[in-house]
Amino acid sequence: MTQAPLAVTLGDPAGIGPEVVGKAWAALRREGPAFVVVGDLGALAGACAGPVRAIACAAAAPALFAEALPVLDLPLEAPATPGQPSVAAASQVVAWIRSAVALAIAGEAAGVVTAPVAKQVLYQAGFGFPGHTEFIGELTRAVAHRGSRGPVMMLTAKDLRVALVTVHEPLAQAPALATRERILHAGLVAAEALARDFGVASPRIAVAGLNPHAGEGGALGREEIVSVAPAVADLRARGVDARGPLPADTLFHREARRSYDAALCLYHDQALIPVKMLDFWGGVNVTLGLPIVRTSPDHGTAFDIAGKGLARPQSLIAAIRLAAEIAARRRAA
Repeated sequence: MTQAPLAVTLGDPAGIGPEVVGKAWAALRREGPAFVVVGDLGALAGACAGPVRAIACAAAAPALFAEALPVLDLPLEAPATPGQPSVAAASQVVAWIRSAVALAIAGEAAGVVTAPVAKQVLYQAGFGFPGHTEFIGELTRAVAHRGSRGPVMMLTAKDLRVALVTVHEPLAQAPALATRERILHAGLVAAEALARDFGVASPRIAVAGLNPHAGEGGALGREEIVSVAPAVADLRARGVDARGPLPADTLFHREARRSYDAALCLYHDQALIPVKMLDFWGGVNVTLGLPIVRTSPDHGTAFDIAGKGLARPQSLIAAIRLAAEIAARRRAA
């Protein structure tokens, strides 16, 4: 029986999504993993160097994949112009995400890989979620899930994995939002996902502190005493090999990375800066704690280079490969 393909959403059609999707297909067309694009065929055809073909169902994608880029065509009302984002396209961008998630829920897709969207454009159209992660979490909320439920964002780059307690909130709000309960929940989701999706038999979690030097015993802030250390104790009581709070400035060098399987970070830049420093072009965003597999490249729409042939597909290729690996582990479990 042919394995279900991955579903790749096109992202903002005025960004680099069409270009990197086309380049990812060119790189993977021979050995796979096979995927079907959910998006606008016209936007893809204009960006892809090879043939693009509409298909009626996702199941047709694997047999066609070596010959042409298969697309479930959900067309835009008007053609997109590279580098010129339009609110008019926002409703269809959201529809592509909904459709891909529905395919994964139905088992017609092995997982979902999302090309980047422009959040500000979606917000202007009334989109009510901070980003992909939260939206997909809501779309899958009614689907049964074994274990602690996310969504929790994780970024991977080479030998580094970082999970986040807070994500797309203003930095000023992060201290109040990084509560004992939220740290415990994110740590449980991360530990379970490391075992199920990444094949780590006994996950080790390193929990970062919020303040310089992890608070210096309360001298530089009390969040570590009030929230972080109690959450680490809670995780250990639940059987998770967790340690911390640890100073973030000594958590990500090569020797430190060997001591844990994932770092749990308390706010966005604490996690994303080391990932992007380590592997700017190959990082992958993974959503943990969902009943479906979801990954994405770790970059944005890059409107400034859209349509110029300059976009690099490495992150999307890595996201596609990781989604296929996670899906295979889930099938084998």
